[in-house]
Amino acid sequence: MKIMLSAGEASGDVHGENIARAILSMAPATELIGFGGSRMEEAGVRLRQNFADYSVMGIWEVLVNIRRIFKLLTDLTEFMRQEKPDMLVLIDYPDFNWRLAKRAKKLGIPVFSYIPPSAWAWRKGRAKTCAEIADEFIAIFPHELPVYEAAGAKISFVGNPLVDAVRAEMPREKARRFFNMPEDKVSVLLLPGSRKQEIELLLPSMLAGAKTLLASRPDTVFYLPVADTVSRARIEELIAKAGIAVTLTNDKRYSLMGAADAAMATSGTVVMEAALLGLPCVVLYRLSPVSYAIGKLLVHVDNFSLPNILLQESFQRELLQDEVTPENIAMELLRLYPGEPHRQEVLAKLNLACQRLGPPGASGRVAERILNAAREFAAN
Repeated sequence: MKIMLSAGEASGDVHGENIARAILSMAPATELIGFGGSRMEEAGVRLRQNFADYSVMGIWEVLVNIRRIFKLLTDLTEFMRQEKPDMLVLIDYPDFNWRLAKRAKKLGIPVFSYIPPSAWAWRKGRAKTCAEIADEFIAIFPHELPVYEAAGAKISFVGNPLVDAVRAEMPREKARRFFNMPEDKVSVLLLPGSRKQEIELLLPSMLAGAKTLLASRPDTVFYLPVADTVSRARIEELIAKAGIAVTLTNDKRYSLMGAADAAMATSGTVVMEAALLGLPCVVLYRLSPVSYAIGKLLVHVDNFSLPNILLQESFQRELLQDEVTPENIAMELLRLYPGEPHRQEVLAKLNLACQRLGPPGASGRVAERILNAAREFAAN
């Protein structure tokens, strides 16, 4: 059996890795191919292309890179034509993956959607369109189901794989020693994201916020785990320009997050990872002016970070677009320092949000659904 996976960004690469390992443990003879990152490749997926050179965010940025994106789409379509996989598994990355899905259907390849588009938040009509293309769906959050069920999709929630994947590699105290975190200092993480544009749009503000924070709390030290998909040299350049000390790390990211006291984080999967590790965050999000203006017309949600969405309340502060200022970042982070009452309130809510993710073992259950679906379609 041959299954093709398609993931276009770092978070999808993590999910793809988990799925690949689970599939191969259940059905070792399965051949896994596709589009993804280094983690999927290490897990046993033979990649046609690595997403690192193609990942962009924002509506305007996609338009600027549209020729490169369509060239990639054409290449992956030809890859499917040559390899003839028994199933295409989409892993998030909706705008690209659903174009690929349409081409797969034309080639007679069944489509399985893992982490479908967020139709609950915007463009609800997508649920019906997607239901007409994909044969089966699995969501990673329970609030995603109703809109797809109403559209007639075969969709289920079997838990969230982050519950299994997010595990600190060492105990907190050992990790603090490993990263040389002084006992008399507050350790704050900068989590600017895994895409070049996120670095450019948010890291300078994070660094400015860190500088402002130091003015009132000089007992603060800063750490930044560098994603494989971004330029370490560019990060070092921005840090040097900001004129503050930040320790860069490359490994044991979950241990770093579990050992730190608080974080400023770009909205995305990393905020949920932080929640699972008991790390309170100030959540930031910023797009280019054009992308933001378009997004305002299309997206209508009360919250944009996952823990807040899961509990449907704004218990963890979110700063959006022009709210992302050094003063706001510093002010909100101070409320998360050890000993602050607000910190304890946030930690209690984060624990409740994590419980909404379901029990461990989600990746195995997803892999089992994928294998069953592929076998069913192969038999027909």
